[in-house]
Parts: sequence; structure tokens; C-alpha cells
Amino acid sequence: MTCSRWGIPSDQGLFQDGDVVIGGLFSLHYKPPATAHDFTQLPHYKPCAGLQNLPLQYIYAMVFALEEINRSTTLLPGVKLGYHIRDSCALHPWAMQAALSLVGGDSASCDRPLPLIIGGASSIAAKILCRILGPLSVPLMSYTSSCPCLSDRRQFPNFFRTMPSDIYQARAIAHLAIHFNWTWIGAVVANNDYGHMAVKIFQDETQGKGVCLAFVETLQRENIVSDARRAALTIHASTARVILIFTWYTDVRELFLQLAKINVTDRQFLASEAWSTSDDLLKNLVTFKVAKGVLGVAIRSSPIPGFENYLRSLNPSHRPDDAFLKEFWEKEFGGAESLEGVQHPFTDTSQLRVTYNVYLAVYAAAHALHSLLSCPNRDSPPGNKSSTCSSPKHIKPIELLQHLNNVNFSTPQGELLYFQGADIPAKYDLVNWQNTPEGSLKLVLIGRVDGFDLHLNESAIQWSTGSNQVPVSVCSESCPPGTRKANRKGEPLCCFDCIPCAEGEISNKTGSLHCERCPSEFWPNAEQTACIPRQLDFLSFNETLGITLTTAAVSGVTVTTAVFVVFICYRQTPMVRANNSELSFLLLVSLKLCFLCSLVFIGRPSVWSCRFQQAAFGISFVLCVSCLQVKTIVVLAAFRSARPGAEALMKWFGPGQQRGSVCLFTCIQVIICIIWLLLSPPVPKADLDIPGLQVTLKCAMASVVGFSLVLGYIGLLACTCLLLAFLARKLPDNFNEAKLITFSMLIFCAVWVAFVPAYVSSPGKYAVAVEIFAILASSFGLLLCIFAPKCFIILLRPEKNSKKHLMGR
Repeated sequence: MTCSRWGIPSDQGLFQDGDVVIGGLFSLHYKPPATAHDFTQLPHYKPCAGLQNLPLQYIYAMVFALEEINRSTTLLPGVKLGYHIRDSCALHPWAMQAALSLVGGDSASCDRPLPLIIGGASSIAAKILCRILGPLSVPLMSYTSSCPCLSDRRQFPNFFRTMPSDIYQARAIAHLAIHFNWTWIGAVVANNDYGHMAVKIFQDETQGKGVCLAFVETLQRENIVSDARRAALTIHASTARVILIFTWYTDVRELFLQLAKINVTDRQFLASEAWSTSDDLLKNLVTFKVAKGVLGVAIRSSPIPGFENYLRSLNPSHRPDDAFLKEFWEKEFGGAESLEGVQHPFTDTSQLRVTYNVYLAVYAAAHALHSLLSCPNRDSPPGNKSSTCSSPKHIKPIELLQHLNNVNFSTPQGELLYFQGADIPAKYDLVNWQNTPEGSLKLVLIGRVDGFDLHLNESAIQWSTGSNQVPVSVCSESCPPGTRKANRKGEPLCCFDCIPCAEGEISNKTGSLHCERCPSEFWPNAEQTACIPRQLDFLSFNETLGITLTTAAVSGVTVTTAVFVVFICYRQTPMVRANNSELSFLLLVSLKLCFLCSLVFIGRPSVWSCRFQQAAFGISFVLCVSCLQVKTIVVLAAFRSARPGAEALMKWFGPGQQRGSVCLFTCIQVIICIIWLLLSPPVPKADLDIPGLQVTLKCAMASVVGFSLVLGYIGLLACTCLLLAFLARKLPDNFNEAKLITFSMLIFCAVWVAFVPAYVSSPGKYAVAVEIFAILASSFGLLLCIFAPKCFIILLRPEKNSKKHLMGR
């Protein structure tokens, strides 16, 4: 009885018998016959056409690996491996038929179905084959299927691959974008699971890393020209300078042609492994300017020692039953030739990528078989189940499947290989398309990807700009230190404005999301990039304001002293003796103290200066106002005593009573100050609440009540004095001092009423300046109003300095 595969003659393949036979499925041809889908016309079978060089290389990589293993003395010793290799012609129905014939037996091996198949040239083909082979538990080992869906062990428990899942290359490209700080990237992807998955993984991997997609354009194979034109216009209009392309090389070729038409030659392209090593694109002179500088992820390459010599030694005369080699020879040579010294893609082993994956698949299968056929308990008693060993002639696929799951070995190249479910550890090459002196592009290895680790030689990269400078692709330039990011409403996170940090805040990093507030003892520098210690500031004698106030105070003291001297010299004149000259001298002394106490407010505040300045101020002014009040009372009493029956009134306001009254009024203020200073005195304190690099050191009022009592008592005496002086303003004297006291008290009260809001609202040392100004203004007001008219008469109008003139109406 003869068996044959349905629809495909048994002579269309490559066969080698052995103790264990491994199946192989490759898409050697790409042009199906006219009857490829019409299985009712099987007698009219026509073979596939369009032989491809690389798939042919894959086939002989499988044969080479099997022959190498058969020569090994450590791997499967004593077991000869055979192969049955079929061409699926890139048609899924043919792949299905070939797989069923291989696992079911054919004319060459009806009795021994194959326990494993190396094949599944595409992810779709792999899924179809896995669903067919799954019920039979036959493992399928793919060398190019990269769909992440195939990692699902529940759906595809019999699937293995030596090609990493596309998840890892999308992650690798995302890590490249993060590494080079490309935050604004455009994407052109295939309009299928391959492209959509890439976008999703890229976005997931860059989430929170400041990378945004400026646009996502999709390409449909059926509408490739119009889709490529639309994508090219989008790339031209976008500000993104880095473009991720995740699609097939045929789609990329059309996209590059459209970009060349509109002269877009300054973009940096990131390539997926589907086109990063495409010779068709590298050698296309039309897209040369567009494609230069491409940075791509490629299937890792590795040399296979002896493989090039093996390929060059192939000859149909040595392999008369090899239909594949015979067809290749007729296509390329048409006669008896040799591959020695011939430059041909079939013999090019400079970068073995998919070829190396096939080589690894064979070794993975061999190590699984070695584990299955090894029998460590062969000498155990017959009743022991563990002594049951598989024989090469009766291998069960399900047993091989179990051993594949546990494969862990080192390849002849020293690479550790094991399966994590369906997958092997992800490894890629990083390649760069660089100009050559001949005006073409060449592929240069510039790094590798090992899992999540990038190993990159940046100095070897030639960018799209033709220089070694990394291209910049951002929506917004990074915010410099001293500013923060502020997202633009309705735009991606990568598009933002740079806002200067608020007052008192800094940012010391490029691209800060937030500004940090400086501690209270520090303040930002001019650039708002660092916190520096705040400088203590106070009203000093060296600055203009301090000099001005000091000059005014000294002038006041000088004038008061001058007046005092005048009064001493003319102490016997009626003008000085009138209304108790003793009070006048005491008033001049108190005014001098008022001027002098203002100087205590200038200079660096200390514990004792803070306590002394407020006490000196309060007592000096109370002494001054007390003198005026007593003088006013004396005036009123004098005129009251002139009335009949009131002669005894002045006895109660004699010199002793006047001095006692002044002393009493002053002692009350002294007591208030002592209690205040003992319980809660003012203390020097930096005013950190006021913004700025300079922080004011001032005497902080620990008790507002104490300060209010001091001011309030002065105000009470001043108001009382003003009221009494106002009542005595029309007494019949040519020189009525009550009028002068009234004017002086009006000025005094006006100054101190204005002082309170001005003091409260003034910042830092200017509050101290306001208080000094109030002291000086009120002191000058009293000095000028009370003593200026008297000095004028004494010095310039001596004829009026007589008792007769003073008492006259």
C-alpha cells in the first residue's frame, strides 16, 4: 500500500530517513499555481513558482544542523535524525495538508508519523497549524512567528518558537525613545493586530515617562498607495522628528516613495524587525535620502561555523534527489556550475537571522529528544514504572512535548537557550542604516537588546541628519530650572508651557513638574534654582533712611539745646518766668529725651535695645505731655483765681503740686512699662512672613496689649491736655500760652492718629522708620509750637518781653 499527501505529489520535498524523523515546513515559493485553491482539479496539478533564496537557506540550515547533530558524540549518540521538508508555497491550505501528511505518514514513512514539525512561517500559519496539531499533541516549532497571541498556553499548548514575541521589540523601541529623550513621536503601523499591538505596547511602556504619540497613521495593504500618501502628508505636517514604523517592508517602500516625492528627508525613522534588514529598501536608490539613518530592531544574528562552506559545497550532482537544489541551480546557472566564490544571497552568511532561528529550533528539538530518549533508570527492576524508556522508533509526540517544556541547554555558539512557555528569552540586534562612499546604504550593527537591557554604542550611530548629534523630537522644549511645566488644555502631556516658579519657590531640575517652597529661613536666588540663606535687614545708621532720621533727631536735640540755652540766658525775663519757668525747662528736657529716644530705634535690634526703646519712648512722651497738661491747668487756675472768692485756688496749684502732678503722671507710665517689660517684653525677631531675600530683624511685640497701653496712656494725656488747652484758648492775655498748647496738641494727636495705620501697614524696617518719624514729627511740633513764638519775642522783639505787654489786652 502507498500513501501520498493529498494534493501535492510526494516528490515535491526533501527527504532523509533516520531513527527519528523531524518535519519541516517552509514557504519556499511565493507564486501559487492556478489550481492552488481548486482541490477538485488535483490531476491537473501545477507546481508553485517564484523560488526565494532566503527560505532555501533556511531549509539547508535545518539540514546542516541535523547533520551536525548526527556527527555529535554527546548529543543523541547512536540515534540518527532524519528530515521530511515540505514547501507550503505561503498558502495556508497547503501548509495544513503538508502538516497532516507529515504527522499522519506518507509514502516515505507510513509507519512512523513525525513527532515534531519545524515550521509556521507566519503567525497566522502557526495559529492554524497549532489548532490542527493540538489534538494530536504534536509540537510545532516556529522560527519567524512573532504574534504575542501565540504565547497563550491555554490556546496553543503545543507551540514553541525561537523568534521573540513582538511585545519585546515594541518594548525595545520604547526604551530607545526613552533613552534618547524623544518625547514627541509619530507612528505609522500596519492596520492589523501586528500594528495595533505595537502602538499599545509602546504606549504602555512609555506611560509616565513623558513620551507621547503625535499621531498614529495606519496602512492597509489593499489601499497602500493612498494610505502611504496620507501618512506621508501627516509626517510632513507634524512637528515630530522621530517616526516609528511598524509594518511590512513592502508598505515601507511605498511610504518612502511618497515621502521622497514631497522631499521629506529630515526624519529619523525607527524600524521594526519586519523591515529593518530589508535589502530591497537598503538598495533602493529612490528612497536613499529618506531612509538614511534608520535605527531599527532586528532579529538577532549569530554566525554558524562551517555553514558557509556547507552551502558553497552544495551541488545537484552530489544530491540527485534534491528537487529544491535542482530548481535553484536551473534558475541561477542553467548548467553545471559551482557555488565556490559566487556572491549570492543564498550563500551570504554575514548576518544569519531567521536562518539562525531555524538552526536553534533544530537544536531545541534535538535536546528534547535527547532528554526523552535518555534512560537513567534503564537497569531498574522491570516492575518499576520509571524504568520504562521511549525508543526512537516509538516516540509519542505528547512525551516530546513535555520534554520541550523543560529544555535548557547551551548552543554550540555558547548561547543559553530555554523556553518560558512558548518563548525563548528575547534578544535582538540594533541596526543602523549608514551611508557608504559609493552612495548607497549599508546595515551596521550598533548594539543589542537582551531582555529589557539595551547595550548601545552611541558613537557608532549615524543619524538621519548625517551627523553624530542625537536628533531632538519634542513637542515643547524642556523647562529650564526655575520654571515648571504647565500642561496645555486639550493637548497631550508632552505639549506644555514653562511657567516661572511662584515667589518663594524653586525648581533645580530640568523639566520639573512642580516647584518646591524654600524653608522660611531661606529664599530663592535670582534664577529661582536654589534656596539661599536670607540676609538680615534692619534700619541701620549707614543707609540713607537711617542717616536722614539720625540727622533729624540730632537736629532736634541741637535746636532743643539752643532753646534751652536761650531760656537760661533770659531766665529772669517775663517771657521765661511766665507760667512757671521750671515746667518750661522740664518740658525742654523731655523734648530732648524724645529726640534722643528715636536714635535707640536705629541699629541692629538686641534684647536690651528692644526693651529700652519702647520704655524710653513711652516715658519721654508722657513726661512731655504731663508738663504741657500741668502748664494748661496752671493757666486755667490762674484766671479762675482772679475772680472774687477764688483767691485760694492757686494754693492748690503751687510749684510743689505742679512738680508732684508731673511726677505722678509719669510714674503711671513707668509702672505700665515695667509690668509690660517684665511679663512680655519685645524681642528681636526676623520677620520671615515678608517675602524677599532680605528678612527684617525687628523688635517683635510679644504683647500687643502692653504696647497699646503705653500708646493709649499717652493718647489719654494728650486728649486731656488738648481739651483743657482748648477751653483756655480765649483767656484775655496778649500772650496766651493755651493757644500754643492747643496747636501743639492738635499736631501731636494728628501725627499719632496717622501713625497707627501707617505702622501696621508698613513692611519690615519701614514700620520702625514710621515710628521714628512719628516721634520726630510730634517732637518738632511741640518744640516749634510752644517755644518758637517765645524765642522770637525774646530774641527779636525784646520790647514785647515785658510784664505789661504780657498782661495787657
